[in-house]
Amino acid sequence: MNKLLLGLMLIGTTVSAQELYMPRNIKKAYANGTRDMSGKPGKNYWQNKGIYDVNVKVDATTKIVSGSETIQYSNNSPDELKVLAIRFVNNVNKPQSGRAGYASKESMTDGLKIKSFFINGEKYNINSDNWSTVEAVKLTKPLASKSKTEIKIDWEYPLAKESGREGQIDPETFYVAYSFPRVSVYDDYNGWDLLQHNGRQEFYNDFNDYSFAISAPKNFVVWSTGDFQNPEEVLQPEYLKRFKESLKSDKIIHVANADEMKSGKVTKQNEWNIWKFKTNDIVDFCFALSNHYVWDASSVQLKTKRASVQSAYRAGAKDFEQYTDWMRYNLKWFTENWPGVEYPFPIMTAIQGYADMEYPMMINDTSIPDDLQDARLTADHEIAHTYFPFYMGINETRYAFMDEGWATTLEYLIGIDENGKEAADKFMKNFRVKRWINDASTEQDQPIISMSSQLAGAGYGNNAYVKPSLSYLALKDYLGDKLFKKALHHYMDNWHGKHPIPWDYFNSMNTGSGKNLNWFFNNWFYTNNYIDLKIGSVTQEKNQLVLTVENVGGFAIPFDVDLTYEDGTTEKGHFTPAVWEKDQKQTNLNIPSKKKIKSINLDGGIFMDYTPEDNLKSL
Repeated sequence: MNKLLLGLMLIGTTVSAQELYMPRNIKKAYANGTRDMSGKPGKNYWQNKGIYDVNVKVDATTKIVSGSETIQYSNNSPDELKVLAIRFVNNVNKPQSGRAGYASKESMTDGLKIKSFFINGEKYNINSDNWSTVEAVKLTKPLASKSKTEIKIDWEYPLAKESGREGQIDPETFYVAYSFPRVSVYDDYNGWDLLQHNGRQEFYNDFNDYSFAISAPKNFVVWSTGDFQNPEEVLQPEYLKRFKESLKSDKIIHVANADEMKSGKVTKQNEWNIWKFKTNDIVDFCFALSNHYVWDASSVQLKTKRASVQSAYRAGAKDFEQYTDWMRYNLKWFTENWPGVEYPFPIMTAIQGYADMEYPMMINDTSIPDDLQDARLTADHEIAHTYFPFYMGINETRYAFMDEGWATTLEYLIGIDENGKEAADKFMKNFRVKRWINDASTEQDQPIISMSSQLAGAGYGNNAYVKPSLSYLALKDYLGDKLFKKALHHYMDNWHGKHPIPWDYFNSMNTGSGKNLNWFFNNWFYTNNYIDLKIGSVTQEKNQLVLTVENVGGFAIPFDVDLTYEDGTTEKGHFTPAVWEKDQKQTNLNIPSKKKIKSINLDGGIFMDYTPEDNLKSL
C-alpha cells in the first residue's frame, strides 16, 4: 500500500491533568519520603538485605535436599521488627497448603523440615510441620532499626517427584529452585510480605548476596546462578579446558556429550564434589544438576564484558541444540535494542525441563522440538525477564503486570527481528491478544492496577501479560521510539536494584518523557476498558474526508485508517494514541482525499477489536 500522510484535526475540550489514584498505604510511603513524585526513590528510601552463606547437599538416591545457612540480615528500615518472616516457597507442595489450581499426587511432598534455628546465637525451638510458604517467627528480642542480625538455619526437604518450577525433571536430573529458607521482604509500603505463595502469582525478594557450596554426587554436573568459583576442583582436565575455552569463544563448545557424561570422565571421581558459586545483589539463587544431560557453552561480547551462555539438555532435543546460539543472540539484542540496557549478569544458562520459567541467570524451558519458532520465543520471553523482575526488583506477587507485561513486550519486539513483523503480529494475536478480546466475561476487563494476588484464571493472565504489554506498546507508539526509550531508561536507572511499584513507573515515565502521561495511565490501568473502535459519521467534501471514530471500548490505542478508492487503489494512514488525549470517547479526523472513496477500514493490528464488523464502512 502507498503511505498516506493524513492531516488531522481533533475536536474537543482540553482535559486537566489527572491525578492517579493511590491506595492509602502507597500514599503513606510518599508522605514518608521513601517514594518521590519525580519517580525517583525518595530521600528516605531504604530496603533490607541479607548476605547468605549456604551449604547444600542433593542426594540423588533419596531425593532429599539438605542444607545449612548463615544469614547476615540488615534491618535498614526505621522500624523495630518484632517478628521475622521466613519464606519457603516449596511448601506450596505440601498437601495442606493453599493452591490456585490442581496439583497431582506426584507433586506433593512433606515440605520443609527445620532442624535447628538460631538468631544471634539464641536457639529457637521451631516446629515447621504446620508451616506453609511463609511464617512469622515471634522474636524474643526485637530487631532494632539499623541493626544487623545473624540467623543460622539447618533444614531439609524432598524434591517433588513431578517437576514444575522445581523438582525432579527425571530420576537423575533435578531443578533445585526456591530451595532454602529465606527472610521475606520487609518494605516501606506493606511491612512484612506475608502473602502465601499459591503456585500462580510469582515472587518478591530482597536484593541479597549469595555464596553457595553445593555437594553433588560423583558424575553430576551442576549449573547455577552466579559465578562458578572452583571449576578446577570439580572438573577433569579435558572438560575444564573446554569449559574455559567457552568463556572466551563465539563458537558453540560441546563441553560434554551424553556418552561422556555417562562414562564418568567429566567430574572428579570423588564420592561427592562441592561446586561453589557466588553472586551479589540479586533477588534469588537456583541451580540444576544432572549426570546425563548434554552440556553446551559459548559466550558473547557485550558492551563492557563477555557473558557466558550455557545449555543443558537431553541428547537429541532439536530445539535445545540451538539454545546456546539463540541465547548469544538474545543477550546482544536486548543489550543493543530493547530495552537497550546491557545484560547485567555474567551468565545465562538454559535447562531443559517443564516450567517455561525464569530465574536469575537461568531459565527452565519445555522442549518444543517440532516448532523451533515457538521454542525460540519461549526462550526470548524467559530471558527478557532478566530486566523485569531481576534487574528491577518487581513485586510480582502483587503487580505481575510490571514484569510479565514487559517480558511479553520484549518477546514481541525481538520476535519482529527474528521472524518478521507479519509473523510476530500473528503470534501476538493468536497466542496473546485473541484469548482476551474474544472473551467477553467481565473478569477479563478488570483494571490492570488490580492486585495480581486478587485475580484468578484467565483474568490474572490477561492482566499480567496481554493488556499491560499492549499498554507499553501503545505508549511506545504515542511517544515515538526515541522518547519512549529515554523515558524507559529513566525509569530503569531510577529503580534497578530496588523495589519499584506501579506509581514509580508512572512518575518516572512522566519525568523521563517530559510529559504528563497521567491521562494515558488512567485510561489503561484504572479502567474496565477494552478495545472496540467503531466508524461513526463519514462525509467526503471536495478534497477532504471527515471521519468520526467512536471509542466504544475505551482504550487509547493506535490504529490505521485504510482507504480503498473506487479506482481500486489503496492508501493507509497511521494514528497514534494522541488522538484520544483530549477526548477518549471519540475523535474527529480530517483526511485529505483527492479521489472518491469506496470503503474505509479501521485496523488496529495487534490491538484486536472486539467487534471488527463495525470497523468497515462502504460509501
